[in-house]
Amino acid sequence: MRIEKLVVGQLQTNCYLVWDEKSGEAVIIDPADDADYIIRKIQDFELKPKLILATHGHFDHVLAVPELKLAYGIPFLMHEADLFLLKRSRETAKFFTRLEADPPLMPNKFLKEGDLIKFGKEKLKVIETPGHSPGGVSFFNRGVIFDGDTLFYRGIGRYDFSYASRGDLFASIKKLFKLPDKTIVYPGHGEETTVGEEKKHFRFENSPFF
Repeated sequence: MRIEKLVVGQLQTNCYLVWDEKSGEAVIIDPADDADYIIRKIQDFELKPKLILATHGHFDHVLAVPELKLAYGIPFLMHEADLFLLKRSRETAKFFTRLEADPPLMPNKFLKEGDLIKFGKEKLKVIETPGHSPGGVSFFNRGVIFDGDTLFYRGIGRYDFSYASRGDLFASIKKLFKLPDKTIVYPGHGEETTVGEEKKHFRFENSPFF
């Protein structure tokens, strides 16, 4: 499995291209913005996109979805509990970035715990990781996890939104901490880390949000 990180949008979101080396079949995780750039990188690697996946519904993780769906005609998947965030993503994007975004496109299918995302001979397992948002999910396979805004390098996702939950977020982090220590964490923002490294530094009793 190959992974390419693309940092896109005003909020410097990590979009990931993940593909099966033999077939070139790929998934696009969190296409935050800059669809033209994402498409150019897909062409550079000669990939065959099969699915668009969102770790959660915040605007800074989905703004390029309409253009990518138009370009490739592929399904868009996310968790149903974040549908309310997706529906208001255009207004939220304008508030935070002052830019006009395309109207959001609704998912073709909703993700749930245990689903397997298959592309070529590769697959990613869906792990529900709510807290930062009600419908947060992570994608895991073979020593890597794409966890959106749940766990970062020396940080965790915000839980001060009205719909967020500190308790759910901490429960999700505990779930991630059950993975092997060598598991590489590919977060929604910032640099990669590992489960083991974050376990060394995290303290549930006094952790702030980021």
